Amino acid sequence: METREDILEIMREDLKRALRKARSERRWGMAIDLKKCIGCHACTTGCMSENLTPPGMHYRPVREEEIGRFPNVSLRFLPRPCMQCDSPTCTPVCPVKATYKRDDGIVMIDYRKCIGCRYCLVACPYGARSADAGHYYTGEIKKQTYEVENSGEYGKVFKRKTHWHSPIGNARKCHFCIHRVEKGELTRCTTTCLGHATYFGDLNDPKSLINKVIAKANTFRYREELGTEPRVIYIA
Repeated sequence: METREDILEIMREDLKRALRKARSERRWGMAIDLKKCIGCHACTTGCMSENLTPPGMHYRPVREEEIGRFPNVSLRFLPRPCMQCDSPTCTPVCPVKATYKRDDGIVMIDYRKCIGCRYCLVACPYGARSADAGHYYTGEIKKQTYEVENSGEYGKVFKRKTHWHSPIGNARKCHFCIHRVEKGELTRCTTTCLGHATYFGDLNDPKSLINKVIAKANTFRYREELGTEPRVIYIA
C-alpha cells in the first residue's frame, strides 16, 4: 500500500516530466478525493502561510455541510480552490484585461493592471475571488512584520503596502501555486493535505497519477452545468 510520502513523490516525478514540455503543452489540474478529506483545514492554513493572505481571505476554504437526519448525522467537507476554468467567466468582464488565462490554463491576475473594480468577484460563480482590503493581523506594527514581505505569488516586484504596489485594493485568488510549480514543487495544499486527498498534475499526461486516479473513480466537477469547464475534479 502506497504511503502519503510515496504518493507525493510520484506526483513530484510527474511534475518534473511535465516541466520538460513546453508550457503550452501542459494542462494543470487538481483532483480532490472527498472520501479522504477529514476537514482538518491543513490545506487552508498552508495556503495562507504560502501566500501571506490577510485576515479573512482564504484561497482554499473548506466548506462544511451537515448531512443525514438526527441522530444519524455527519459532516461532509468540500475544499474549494479556484476551479481554474477552461471557460472562465471572470476573464471577459475585466475592463483592463488584468485577469487572463495563460497558455497552460492557469487563470492569473496581473497586479500591475488590476484597478480593483471587483467585476471578476461578481462574475465568479464559485466565490473563489476576494478583494484585498488592506487588513493586517498585526495592526500598527505591520511595517515590522512578515505581512509586508514579498509573497511568492507576486514575486519580488511588489510588497503588500498600497493599491498601486499591489495587491491591496486588488482582486486575489488561488493560482495553483504556480510560483512553486514552475520550480518543480507541488502546490502547498497538496503537500499539507493530511488525508492525502489532493492530487495535482498535468492532465495532458496520460501517465500522471492524477489521470490514473480520476480514470478509476466516480468523479464530478462543481457546478459544471454552468459550462465553465473547471479543472478541479472531485472524487465522490
